Amino acid sequence: MAIDDLLDEHEQSERVLQWLRNNGAGLIGGIVLGLAAIGGWKWWEHRGEQAQLDLSNQYQATLDAIQAKDKTAQAKVNALADSAYHDLAALELARSQVDARQNDAAIATLRAIKSNDPAIAEVVNQRLARLLIEAKQADAALKLVSNGTSATALEVRGDAHFALGQLDQARTSYSQALAKLDVASPQRRLIELKLNQVGGAPATPEAKS
Repeated sequence: MAIDDLLDEHEQSERVLQWLRNNGAGLIGGIVLGLAAIGGWKWWEHRGEQAQLDLSNQYQATLDAIQAKDKTAQAKVNALADSAYHDLAALELARSQVDARQNDAAIATLRAIKSNDPAIAEVVNQRLARLLIEAKQADAALKLVSNGTSATALEVRGDAHFALGQLDQARTSYSQALAKLDVASPQRRLIELKLNQVGGAPATPEAKS
């Protein structure tokens, strides 16, 4: 190897060492920060998973309290506020209150649910509407299901119209509900009875080939 090549290599080595002396702290700091960021993300991810697990356990404890008719059930439901579990727990609490013939309490529980999930909101409105009809508040019930398009919503709308003595509207709602149901649906027979009660007649379903 020529002396010039050795000098070039020596010079390059010196330049590398000088660069490390000048930038080594920043380089090491960057590596440390990178490792810290990775560790922080892992910690945050674990923390989120643990929080979800804790919330799930809290939800199960709430359901157990409701089933056991524990006096702390309402407080446990309230403690789930601002979580996806709250609305489901509140629906279960309302169901247990209806079973215990505590309809006023069930109405209050359902009215307190403010779900952002359209599917849950529809179920809440339907159950609340049924209770309001029983409570002689059919007008309020009708407003809750006025925009519903499912078979159940149309059935409840028919119930509200019937309670208000609006038989023509009740027949229309029941007929629309039946049109959305399969011939073998268990719900169909009950709606057919309701339609007969308001002077209607179920259309004969077309046979499927």
